Amino acid sequence: MLKSLQGWLGISDSAAPEPSPLGDLVNALDRLEPARAQFLARFAYLLGRVARADEHVSDEETKTMERLLAEHGALPAEQAMLVVSLAKATHAMFGVSADFAITQEFADSASYEERLALARCLFAVAASDARISTAEEAEVHRIANQLRIERPDLTAIRLQYRRALPGIG
Repeated sequence: MLKSLQGWLGISDSAAPEPSPLGDLVNALDRLEPARAQFLARFAYLLGRVARADEHVSDEETKTMERLLAEHGALPAEQAMLVVSLAKATHAMFGVSADFAITQEFADSASYEERLALARCLFAVAASDARISTAEEAEVHRIANQLRIERPDLTAIRLQYRRALPGIG
């Protein structure tokens, strides 16, 4: 299992590459430096994790993911669309078994400011259809905890989206 997860994240030391959930995503970012491509692949995957928390990825969520990836990754719109499409397909193929490992790898490789930026983007995706479902908010909090986002910072970000929060709006 560990070898499979390592190969999937592109950190396998074996000569023969194993299928990996992020492999297609990283390949779609082939013009970028490899570490940056991995960062953006993980970023896109985690955005998709929140979008599908309520069992449906809306058009609004997809467009928001594409816009955020283009902005944060300095990617052309077409490349951001491809990466988001692959991120959504990756979860369908690998399911929730990849969620923990990818989130942990992002947390370990990103600065605190990059993790905060991702947390803001997670809320933006969840709120893209004008309401954050209970499932989406719970998923954002699970990811934020694993990213080691400090409670006051998470609260400040959450308050920016209070109108879309369940039971408040």
